[in-house]
Amino acid sequence: MTERGQRAEGHPRYLIRLARPDDLARIPAIELAAASLLAGHAPAAVLSETTSEKDLDVRLSHGHLWVACTGDEPVGFAYVKLIEPASAHLDEIDVHPTHGRRGLGTGLVRAVCRWAAEAGLQAVTLRTFREVPWNMPFYASLGFEALDDEALGDAQRAVISDEVRRGLAADRRVTMRRLSEPVRD
Repeated sequence: MTERGQRAEGHPRYLIRLARPDDLARIPAIELAAASLLAGHAPAAVLSETTSEKDLDVRLSHGHLWVACTGDEPVGFAYVKLIEPASAHLDEIDVHPTHGRRGLGTGLVRAVCRWAAEAGLQAVTLRTFREVPWNMPFYASLGFEALDDEALGDAQRAVISDEVRRGLAADRRVTMRRLSEPVRD
């Protein structure tokens, strides 16, 4: 992806690009608005969480934070953490509901997967809800596959432990992985 970003497929008014420092202040509102869609699926405490400014600064400084923008205003974002040597973990992705169903989530996931492949990483992993109709099937449509608990390493188990500590039921969540496609010259 170029420094300028790329247009979201089928939606020329949206641009997906790496985040800039002035984007960070808008991310908490996107998180909270998107979390409202999970009412009834996630505990209230989780629905009111936002990523700390410190964590966002770290993701930004490492080039691990992407935004979907209309004009210059972020309306969605995704960020990864490197928790295992050969893969990136898509830790958070949100699109403001007023901009939903326009391909921004797909564009953000594809930007992350493209970056991972270009960085020489073998896969992208994530955690999502099993039963929420727009979660697991969405990621499966983008090439992610559910992993059995026996296939998880210590880093993934730590992610699950953190989720449980925050009130998310481990049996309602699933770890998924998408293998990187070779980068073509």
